[in-house]
Amino acid sequence: MIEVDGTDLAVPDGSSLLTAVRAAGVELPSLCSDDRLSPAGSCRTCLVRAGGRIVAACVTPASPGMRVDTGSDDVVRLRRDTVEVIVSALPPRALADGGPGELAHVCRSLGIGPEAAQGAGGRGGDDSHPYVQLDRDLCIACGRCVRMCSEVQGTFALTLAGRGGDTVVAPGTGGPWIESDCVACGGCVDTCPTGAISQPGPARGLTSAFHPAESRTRTTCGYCGVGCALDVVTRDGEVTAVLPARDGPVNRGHACVKGRFSHGFRTSPERLTRPLLRRGGVLEPAGWDETLAHVARGLRAAVDAGGPNAVAAISSARATNEENYLVQKFMRVVIGTNNVDNCSRLCHSPSAAGLTASFGLSGGTDTFDDVERADCLLVVGANPVEAHPVVGARLLRQVLRGARLVVADPRAVGLALHADVHLRPRPGTNVALFHGLAHVLLAEGLTDEEFLRERAAGLPELTELLAGYPPDRVADLTGIPAADLVAAARLYGGAGRPAIVYGLGVTEHLHGTDGVRSLTNLAILRGAVGTDRGYGVNPLRGQNNVQGASDMGALPDLLPGYGKVTDAAIRSRAEDVWGVSVPAQPGLRIPGMFAAARAGDLRALWIVGEDVCATDPDADQVARALDACPFVVCNELFLSETARHADVVLPAASWLEKNGTFVNFDRRFQRVRPAVPPPGQARTDFDILRAVAEAMGAALGCPTPADALAECGRLAPVFAGLSHDRLDREGSIPWPCRSPHRPGEAKLYTERFATPDGRAHLAATPYLPPGEQPDDDYPLVLVTGRRWAHYNSGSMTRRGGNLALDPVDFLDLHSDDVGRYGLRDGQDVTVESRHGQARLVVRVSEQTAPGQVFCSFHFPASGVNRLTSDVADTVTSCPEYKVTAVRVAAS
Repeated sequence: MIEVDGTDLAVPDGSSLLTAVRAAGVELPSLCSDDRLSPAGSCRTCLVRAGGRIVAACVTPASPGMRVDTGSDDVVRLRRDTVEVIVSALPPRALADGGPGELAHVCRSLGIGPEAAQGAGGRGGDDSHPYVQLDRDLCIACGRCVRMCSEVQGTFALTLAGRGGDTVVAPGTGGPWIESDCVACGGCVDTCPTGAISQPGPARGLTSAFHPAESRTRTTCGYCGVGCALDVVTRDGEVTAVLPARDGPVNRGHACVKGRFSHGFRTSPERLTRPLLRRGGVLEPAGWDETLAHVARGLRAAVDAGGPNAVAAISSARATNEENYLVQKFMRVVIGTNNVDNCSRLCHSPSAAGLTASFGLSGGTDTFDDVERADCLLVVGANPVEAHPVVGARLLRQVLRGARLVVADPRAVGLALHADVHLRPRPGTNVALFHGLAHVLLAEGLTDEEFLRERAAGLPELTELLAGYPPDRVADLTGIPAADLVAAARLYGGAGRPAIVYGLGVTEHLHGTDGVRSLTNLAILRGAVGTDRGYGVNPLRGQNNVQGASDMGALPDLLPGYGKVTDAAIRSRAEDVWGVSVPAQPGLRIPGMFAAARAGDLRALWIVGEDVCATDPDADQVARALDACPFVVCNELFLSETARHADVVLPAASWLEKNGTFVNFDRRFQRVRPAVPPPGQARTDFDILRAVAEAMGAALGCPTPADALAECGRLAPVFAGLSHDRLDREGSIPWPCRSPHRPGEAKLYTERFATPDGRAHLAATPYLPPGEQPDDDYPLVLVTGRRWAHYNSGSMTRRGGNLALDPVDFLDLHSDDVGRYGLRDGQDVTVESRHGQARLVVRVSEQTAPGQVFCSFHFPASGVNRLTSDVADTVTSCPEYKVTAVRVAAS
């Protein structure tokens, strides 16, 4: 208990006086302070009297019994004098026109007018970057931007340069901002109190909490699967800025270049605003009534010609939960088939299969808040620093605070640069690697025998298998030195609270499900699932709603909540809710849909929000399937390559224009709210689905997205406690959430596993080689993945400033390979596989091992997915994007 201006106040242990004073409702200036940062005490604007001394409140701990005085004349005068000194060095424009920045607000509260700013200016600026603008004349060297970049983002791109009054923020690498290490997270823009660092254009000043109220809409980011809470600022029906929410449950006031800045796509002149119908081989604009009638006729004709199974639909992670729910309901109720799948088939379907087999449910085992408390992180097949930047930054902070880090990834990128041990397996050898780690855990007694005895099954079979994976043999299989393997196993096995985080480098393989299961073995052996001795196994979902699309039952063999369509009791529950019979035969997966189209068996395909010609493997074969299918409908934002093959293109709303929910990577349902209306005649996928059903004379029910989520909860008990109203009150809720009166289960399996016998299941799956091997004709192994500035096929991020940050599709090669094949940095090359060709630009990179090359799939015109094969996971049909044999030659 302390006293602030005569009022007693209870504050948590470890609080600063600044926190205590603000809790008492007293406003203090604090120009070097940000709640997201460690205190600095450099500006001295938060002076108070405490214990008889004048102290800076931000760096002074609140001690029991302390008496704090904030309002006496001498203390107020000292604060005012301090601010006046700071302001005096700034040019008059720093306070002109009642500026919205924090410094301007402080000056107004202290009665300091614009005339106090008397600096000459002339230090210049830097407007080289599309999203970050520097005005050196406004810099007060508070250091907030530098600490934001190091403490929150972990990029360490900024520094304070110069001496004395000439000190100013600068990129640490020197030169213009655009050439620096900045990853455009916007943290420096958000924290700058003066506007020295700002977002160019009409968003200038809108990042400040002190800006006059504008129209702000809280929503959830529509890019990666982290699930950042964002406040979308609008003016006159247009998006002016997108700001990270300080109280966001996952991002906590942080964002990345995509969520923070990449909204220019919304007003791109290429945006689809009217339906398109193919007439005479050409897509032409049409009205909605004509288009809906045409779609209804096309779907009815397909059913009449080939039965309900002649129709299929591909749903999307870009769609909300409610839209995905409606897609699968439309197919099962209106068409009468289970031919529905979603894009998780191409990325994390092995996660669903593997996690379900091991533990019983298809999501990660723990909340990310728990993962962040781990004392040892095993990060496998993931580059969160680029693909999930907010998660990457939080993991890096944990490492910098002392957590041990083991990274398993063929490339030396992101967190691997900070790892205690970096394991670099040959692509396709994950199962051997995980078995090697498990072998050491068993051999050195680093397992939890009580947990294995009471809560796990399959140990004898696994023990027998692991005898064949000693470190030396695993070194031969994977290329990882045996000593590194042992060191990594000892770090993970000796930790008090280990956690596993993994990505597509585990799943996108011929044996991806085996990879997930053999990875879960490690957590089971350590007793680190469902206990206080660790934080389980957690997949990083690549897209905003990959988890939710599957949760909602947009799968050929599973209904909402993962009930099997072959289970009569599960079907009966769905039939009671929907009032129609549900087919008992599982439908086609995405690869099967394309095969059926090429064979002439699939007569209609509805693709909702996926550019399958750009993102699916063996893209030439995908295009042939679309051309062979008599009727193709595509919901899209832009005229994508897939849309160019369609018979009907329906203009869809983006995540900024939708109402519903997403589920992020740690199973949190969060609200999505429309900040602006869709452009022109574009509609949400939800409204499109209902309109097509009506045109077919069917009733989908669910007049609103809220009704759809409520209906899903009646069908799937794991979602029974969820509703839009509850999410509006509570912000985020993880599933399972079985009752409106119970919280969601953030940490799973604390009492029993969701398997039939209630035990975790160890998997004794042998290592098998990948689907492709390099040879003399194709000597290099291609791995594809994501880069920091773009998202998936790039349809949104390439239509804005991100293109200036990452303008072309590079092929990363080790310098040894560049020399071996007579290439040079920046050279145009042709990359050829056994399946197709692509054209890329060479970038010499020591991050990639000799014999391996890496590129992204963000630039479809490069043709990267013409290279990848149709080899797929034997359990789930997830493509093997991570192992393709290629050769490279100068173009």
